[in-house]
Amino acid sequence: MMKKLGVLLMTVALAMAPVVASADELMDITREMYPEVLEINRPKSSIIVDAKTGDVVWEDNADLPRDPASMSKLMTLYLVFEALEKGKISKDDVITATPREQTIAGLYAISNNKIVAGVDYTIDELITMTAIPSSNVTTVMLADYLSNGDSDAFLDKMNAVSQQMGMTNTKWYNASGAATKAFSGYYTPQRYDITKENQTTARDMAILGVNFVNKYPDILNYTKDPVVTVKAGTPYEETFETYNYSVEGALYGMKGVDGLKTGSSPAGAFNYIATGERDGQRFVELIMGVGDWADQNGEYYRHPFGNALLEKAFKDYEYKKVLEKGLVEVDGQKYKVDQDVYATLKKGTNAKLSVTDGKLVVENGLKPINQQLDVTYKVTEDKSLFASAQKAEDVAKGQVGKKSWLAGLFANYQWLLLFPILLLLALIILLVRLLFSKTGTGKTKKKSAKGKK
Repeated sequence: MMKKLGVLLMTVALAMAPVVASADELMDITREMYPEVLEINRPKSSIIVDAKTGDVVWEDNADLPRDPASMSKLMTLYLVFEALEKGKISKDDVITATPREQTIAGLYAISNNKIVAGVDYTIDELITMTAIPSSNVTTVMLADYLSNGDSDAFLDKMNAVSQQMGMTNTKWYNASGAATKAFSGYYTPQRYDITKENQTTARDMAILGVNFVNKYPDILNYTKDPVVTVKAGTPYEETFETYNYSVEGALYGMKGVDGLKTGSSPAGAFNYIATGERDGQRFVELIMGVGDWADQNGEYYRHPFGNALLEKAFKDYEYKKVLEKGLVEVDGQKYKVDQDVYATLKKGTNAKLSVTDGKLVVENGLKPINQQLDVTYKVTEDKSLFASAQKAEDVAKGQVGKKSWLAGLFANYQWLLLFPILLLLALIILLVRLLFSKTGTGKTKKKSAKGKK
């Protein structure tokens, strides 16, 4: 029987030096594009991941615990898009605002937009207002809608799904990134500490970002524009400018950048998660802990760092096909691959391929962000070539006896087709010989008769 191998496209870390930042490398890279950046605003942590392979191409303190602030809203939005895909909700579903939600919208201490009691808001509008102006009230409205008003159940879901993704250093205490106490009693989970900020790492948030853009790329339709308007033509129309100044057309606009979310807080300083695509290659980037909350210009300072690192990633790496589907050879063995194999490679280099413990290994000097995001390819050993190689090996070892030879002969039944051909050929030769024999005898007798005369 044909032996099937489940082959995992792995990356093996050969030399991490080109990926992990040195003390001054981050500043040097940034100052090549933005000479004015100051050391005091240096990000506390950062990471860049190829979204299509899960390979890390840059990291600096990526596992440092940080407060994500409003980047937390991405987790809530992820669950919204999950519910949309499963058909549990629709973008056209309407939520009618209550006096409680109007009150939350008026809280000065947290970011919001105008929500009016008695007005209908669609899921589509609430997604926009959560993603762009980073509205805390619309985030709570979405969370309550998904959980039937059970704030604790929604937080349980946030934490469970995060763990399933491999976000092992993340803990959610609220749905929006603002500590629960900041809601002045209008948002009241019971089993979670209302004084605590959410906790995560740059690596964990990158895992969320990669899963989001791969599973629900529609989120980019909400985050790609520098300016958006909701409820146009109504008394409740509002226009918002994105805080992600790296998206194309914004203040620090960069080619290909189309998302995702910013976040800032006294504990977390200024953060953002960006994603961009060029020539079929997409990166997800985290910049965390820029500047100081006391200087609100930190919302601008974070973008030069992110832009410079992302530009370098596009310059240095490529998403490249390394194997065509079909029959391929790895370490002298033939395999059949059911789809094309791609890898993240540093430009100017080639991947080394090998098969180890039933896995196809692409050695490219990079480390995958986690196992859940590894890409799996199916390969099958080529039966005929494998059988021939095995038979030759057995013969060389003197291990083929009479019984195994016969078994091999009948196993390769196509050889039996030669027997009737050989039999027919033997009959033809025999007939020819008989014909020539008779003709020769007649001539001899005739000559002898003539001689007697």
